[in-house]
Amino acid sequence: MVAGPLPAGGRRKAQWRAMPRTFTAVAIPESEIEISAIRAQGAGGQNVNKVSSAVHLRFDIRASSLPEHWKARLLGSRDQRITRDGVLVIKAQQHRSLERNREEALARLHELVARAAAVPRQRRPTRPTRSSREKRLESKTRRAQVKKLRGRIRSAD
Repeated sequence: MVAGPLPAGGRRKAQWRAMPRTFTAVAIPESEIEISAIRAQGAGGQNVNKVSSAVHLRFDIRASSLPEHWKARLLGSRDQRITRDGVLVIKAQQHRSLERNREEALARLHELVARAAAVPRQRRPTRPTRSSREKRLESKTRRAQVKKLRGRIRSAD
């Protein structure tokens, strides 16, 4: 690979790329997934009332065979698709065919579980530097002075 000309300043900038997230392969038994075909909402012409092409996928998180820490992370997430009973409900109706909607619902389920499987990095608490504290306090005093000057002018009688 041939490198291009150097940018102004004579140095190349470091290019930081986000590391690709590798998700753990998730195997969910089909017996734990309940899929039902329903009628899709929205426009669709004469055929929309006859064909059930949308998919409702229901997955009971508490009764599943997932590891306990994955279940806890899934149930702890504030996802509106998870009911109070711990059942994940995914509705797929983007495609016209039932099979493609079924595949999309399963893909969304696998993505959600894989995200719960990824262990979040621990936050390392940091402390503000001395100069940043001083700058903050200085800007506060400057702002207070500006506000003080907005007050009523008193005469020296």
